[in-house]
Amino acid sequence: MKYRRRNTTAFTVLAYFTFFAGVFLFSIGLYNADSLELNEKGYYIAVMILVAVGAILTQKVTRDNAEDNEILAEQERHRSHSNSSE
Repeated sequence: MKYRRRNTTAFTVLAYFTFFAGVFLFSIGLYNADSLELNEKGYYIAVMILVAVGAILTQKVTRDNAEDNEILAEQERHRSHSNSSE
């Protein structure tokens, strides 16, 4: 049985990009903030949601990729053990 990874490379890159883009945009907003108006507060809320989603996605992708690597390594050990005993 062949194990298939849960996350594609594109999804992994997108998760990291979302997190870092949110942090970057939030930093730009903080740098340019002298006094916050209502529309600026909305911008900060939107960016903080982006950062939260990016952080959750990044954590999920990192955990899933680590688990997938362990499963694939275990299958490879099992396969090599089966081939050496024949």
